[in-house]
Amino acid sequence: MSKTVHDIAYEIVRREGGFVDDPDDPGGATNHGVTIHAMRRLGLDLDHDGDVDAHDVRALEPDQAAALFLEHYYEAPRIELLPEALRASVFDMYVNAGATAVKLLQQLLRQMGYPVAIDGVIGPVTARAAREAAQKAPRHLADAYGIARRNYYFRLADQRVSSRKFARSKAGKKGGWITRAEEFIRPQFHLTEAEFLERTAQWG
Repeated sequence: MSKTVHDIAYEIVRREGGFVDDPDDPGGATNHGVTIHAMRRLGLDLDHDGDVDAHDVRALEPDQAAALFLEHYYEAPRIELLPEALRASVFDMYVNAGATAVKLLQQLLRQMGYPVAIDGVIGPVTARAAREAAQKAPRHLADAYGIARRNYYFRLADQRVSSRKFARSKAGKKGGWITRAEEFIRPQFHLTEAEFLERTAQWG
């Protein structure tokens, strides 16, 4: 039986984990994948003290996070318009990177010859192009998108030293960003340990 969008939302909550407040993470205090910036934007003063701070982030429950993801990161950007092969990965990345998730897809579709705007919005043109591409080769499209995600994370880590710990663990293995992207790619397209080490060697 295929997963429902609610199943996918709870998978994202589990993947994101509990409360963290890493000074190197631009998202700031985060719980179940919901950042303090998102909670402030939505006015989620959970302790009713007149502001939204780290205490409110800590108070966020998994069910609340899943509901937020469904409303603001799946329904609002209209991810349901995309073919099924793409929905889980684009939804997951939208939680992680906002409209960049859609821009990556649009860039990929442009490379495939579809005349879509790279604006981060899932409109009728982007939706139609994605469906047409998926009809030809749904797994190929899903793999290509996952690889584009992985490359995006690598580029972030190339440019920002403080972000490298999210792409590479202290032990020199694949970090959370990379393993997250590869969850949506067939195993034959995962980087081997040697390939990963070669890709990150420049980081020292």
